[in-house]
Amino acid sequence: MKFRGVGDFLVKATSTVFFIGYLPLVPGTFGSLAGVGLFYLLKGTTSVTYFLFIFGIIALGLMTSGRTEKLLNKKDPGCIVIDEVAGMLIALSFMPYDFKIVFLNFMIFRILDTLKPFPAGKLQYLRGSAGVLADDLIAGIYTNIVVLLVLNLYLRV
Repeated sequence: MKFRGVGDFLVKATSTVFFIGYLPLVPGTFGSLAGVGLFYLLKGTTSVTYFLFIFGIIALGLMTSGRTEKLLNKKDPGCIVIDEVAGMLIALSFMPYDFKIVFLNFMIFRILDTLKPFPAGKLQYLRGSAGVLADDLIAGIYTNIVVLLVLNLYLRV
C-alpha cells in the first residue's frame, strides 16, 4: 500500500474505515460489522442525529471511494468498506436495539449485498464513488423494508 502523501493516506483510511477493509477473507462483512457497531454507538441519539450521521458517512464515501479506486487502479476494490457501513446503517434505520433484529438485518443485508437485486446490480457499474456506494445503499434500503415488513407481520400474528 503506497501513499503519495497525507491526503492519500486520509482518503484510504476513510474509504477503508480505518483500514478495516484490509482484514483478511471477508472485508465487506467486517465493514458491515463496523456499521452495526456504529448503530450501537448511536443508541440514544435522535433520529435527526442518526440520519445526519448516515448522510455524513455517505458524503465521506462519495468523497473518498472513487479516489481510492484510482489510487489502487481497481474498480470497487474489496478494501473499500465505507459503502457497507453506510448500507448497514440504512438497513438498521428505525430498528429497535434488539440483538435478534440486528442479527436478522445483518444477515439479510449481507445476502442482498452479495446478490445485488435490481437495480443494485446495474448501479454498481456507475463510474467512481457512485458505483461503489449505490449497490450497498440499495441493499440497505431493501433490507430495511424486508425486516420492517417481517416485524409488522410478526407483531400482528
